[in-house]
Amino acid sequence: MTLEQVISHIRPADRAAVERCRVRWDSIAHPLGSLGLLESQTAQLAGIFRTDDLPELKPRKLVAMCADNGVVAQGVSQSPQEITAVVTENFSRGTTCMCRMAQQTDIEVIPVDLGVCRPCVGDKILDRCIIRGGTRDMSLGPAMTREEAERAVLAGVELAGELKAAGCRLLLTGEMGIGNTTTSSALASLLLNRDVESVTGRGAGLTSAGLERKISVIKQAIRINRPDPADPLDCLAKVGGLDIAGMAGLCLGGALYGVPVLLDGFISCVAALVAVRLCPDANDYLLATHVSAEPAGHWVLEALGKQAPIHAGMRLGEGSGAVCAVPLLDLALAVYRTSGSFLDAAIDPYQPLK
Repeated sequence: MTLEQVISHIRPADRAAVERCRVRWDSIAHPLGSLGLLESQTAQLAGIFRTDDLPELKPRKLVAMCADNGVVAQGVSQSPQEITAVVTENFSRGTTCMCRMAQQTDIEVIPVDLGVCRPCVGDKILDRCIIRGGTRDMSLGPAMTREEAERAVLAGVELAGELKAAGCRLLLTGEMGIGNTTTSSALASLLLNRDVESVTGRGAGLTSAGLERKISVIKQAIRINRPDPADPLDCLAKVGGLDIAGMAGLCLGGALYGVPVLLDGFISCVAALVAVRLCPDANDYLLATHVSAEPAGHWVLEALGKQAPIHAGMRLGEGSGAVCAVPLLDLALAVYRTSGSFLDAAIDPYQPLK
């Protein structure tokens, strides 16, 4: 299936199911709307599943898109490129901080090699490599060809379909790629129409001098490549990354196959913005989880029209924020699926406030 075909087959979520879910919430013996965003996100799940008889969100899979970025050669990261491969292998072993969190919340972590600097060893690693060694240095020319970017997006779409066929009911976005806050900031600047300085942060911990260099490199990449903000695939190819492309594909795949997708922080939300600019209806299938501590984290959510339940100043990435949101959804669904009505509790129903 081509990317155009994927986009043409995505349909909006079921608005009638959303409304039935809201009516059910209002019948439950609790102050109306008192679980706030959890009620809204549960209603969104009803639209995605096209029923207000909501299932448990199991099995659930965190797909960690892993790839290297050629722009690291410009000194935009505190960590060496080799760390991408090391952490990808640790995802397979289940030893990273995010993996420990996932183990506590019954989430399987699936690392995907889309273009790590060297072949990675690990039983759980899926080899979907598009460019061995990662993207080219975007400060000297396009990071990828348009065809390579599209292949990476389609790899994410196809994986979403495979996981849906295996029974998956919830997808979580994750990533690993040294230098990917640089690529994300470049894309954010273009897609949000904001200056590079305002959207670029310190990533994993740059010094002030390092931050200035990062900003300068992003500006150079945009100046040299002249990406078209009206063409998200052009932006992705010229100043993006394979990991971002794969997550954008996972977002589109969730929409295509009717699986909710939990977004993580800044990097995965930029990937989601690419997906939504390609196909606005895909936004119905995406749920925000937390507000990243990266400077543009809240702006990207605003552009997506999303509210996130968690404000914890997190910036670990890898899918960690999405993992934290899963227990909240589990708790909301437990209330929704098992609670009695006002009638059952012999309580006069609350009336909406004017």
